[in-house]
Amino acid sequence: MRLELKGVTKRFPGILANDSVSLVVEEGEIHALLGENGAGKTTLMNILYGLYRADEGEILLDGQPVHFGSPGAAIASGLGMVHQHFMLVPVFTVTENIMLGVESTGSFGLLRRGEAARRVEEISNRYGLQVPPEAVVEGLPVGVQQRVEIVKALYREAEILILDEPTAVLTPQETEDLFDVMRALKESGKSIIFITHKLKEVIAVADRITVLHRGRVVGTTTAEETTEQRLAAMMVGRSVQLRVNKTPARPAEPVLEILSLKVLDDRGHAVVDDVSLEVASGEIVCLAGVQGNGQTELVEAMVGLRPALNGSIRILGRDVTFSSPRKILRSGVGHVPEDRQVDGLILDFSIADNLVLNTYDEPPFARLWVRDEEAVLRAANQRAEAFDVRTPSVRLPAATLSGGNQQKVIIGREFSRPIKLLIASQPTRGLDVGSIEYIHERIVEKRDQGAAVLIVSVELDEVMALADRIAVMFRGQIVAVLPAEEASREQLGLLMAGSSVHAEASGE
Repeated sequence: MRLELKGVTKRFPGILANDSVSLVVEEGEIHALLGENGAGKTTLMNILYGLYRADEGEILLDGQPVHFGSPGAAIASGLGMVHQHFMLVPVFTVTENIMLGVESTGSFGLLRRGEAARRVEEISNRYGLQVPPEAVVEGLPVGVQQRVEIVKALYREAEILILDEPTAVLTPQETEDLFDVMRALKESGKSIIFITHKLKEVIAVADRITVLHRGRVVGTTTAEETTEQRLAAMMVGRSVQLRVNKTPARPAEPVLEILSLKVLDDRGHAVVDDVSLEVASGEIVCLAGVQGNGQTELVEAMVGLRPALNGSIRILGRDVTFSSPRKILRSGVGHVPEDRQVDGLILDFSIADNLVLNTYDEPPFARLWVRDEEAVLRAANQRAEAFDVRTPSVRLPAATLSGGNQQKVIIGREFSRPIKLLIASQPTRGLDVGSIEYIHERIVEKRDQGAAVLIVSVELDEVMALADRIAVMFRGQIVAVLPAEEASREQLGLLMAGSSVHAEASGE
């Protein structure tokens, strides 16, 4: 036994986040931790990593009680965490990033970069990580950047690795490479705690699986003894439909028309380069691609958050290329932004205010500049219940919600008003399988009601399940548009990685 949590309990005002959680992680084991939003996974890992202190219970490391008062103490004891959003300095080299904070110096205080680079290379070769020590991080693919994070933890002699949603921004091929690395680490005796929402991945790579539901452990099983359906039912407490039921699309007139669009990023680089795309009423178009290939800037231009350099954007036949976000949203556009905390919510505002943010000054929420507080609270409570936003009160600030519940607030707000066009970036990011099932059903419902739907997603399962047509974006350009029924995961993965093997599949 390497790590044991015994009866760990953590309370916050109005919330029992962890309720007497016990968990054992063995040496040389990949242990998956599953649970729906608000199940307590993040809180538990924050306790383990020294960010929170448990109210009750204890942590044993190799049989000895330990308490980590800070992440530094956890790292010193052999724990390493690879966060979903990488903690790397883009303009530094791989070696500089890895040695940052644990620098060794020689005479005259000079950094021993060569010695560190040799150690990075040795670790990289030992575990099949293939990380170039002298490469600058910003020029590396996201899959390699993730390996840099893993090497960084191993450089600090981590024996237990916590991987938080590690495949969120990877192509299928990069995901398989990561699994090979995880298996090599396991073979060397390392222990891995694997946090993910993707049931297929859990079945593929985990040795044991622990499921949390509303702060409690509801079961521990193995990949051989379970199925995706059983895991989903354990997570949400009921049977879950893992497939999207939808009839064939009936596209009508174009709602969104993008023509020869060019958009610059914050550094003045063209990250959307001559993009043309059309989305019709009654269809779902999914824009697939590894994050960082221009999707973010494309959506920002569509909703008025970023100016276009060239080209045009038309919604319902009207040119909105240089319109304000307010004007675009009130013309019948629903927007689920990629960054929920920056663009989707005002965290200091109440959950109720955030649930009516787009229409707060219109009836029934306001009349003649007078706000109707009762109407706001009534609608907020209805939407919180309908979209399973878990909170003791909608009067609390949105900042008190978990990431998944923050996402549900945005989805609930945008789906609760009549819209002609839905633009959704990563609409189910951070959501559990039960919530994903519900959101997917509502997206298809919007399509069937005649809305045009554009989904931007890095999740191939989501793309394959929802799309009527699939557009693949790579380095600022749409490299293929194809009917969903003609697409395969392998083909899409190659296109997302920039392969031109299937470029002839473009149907534009």
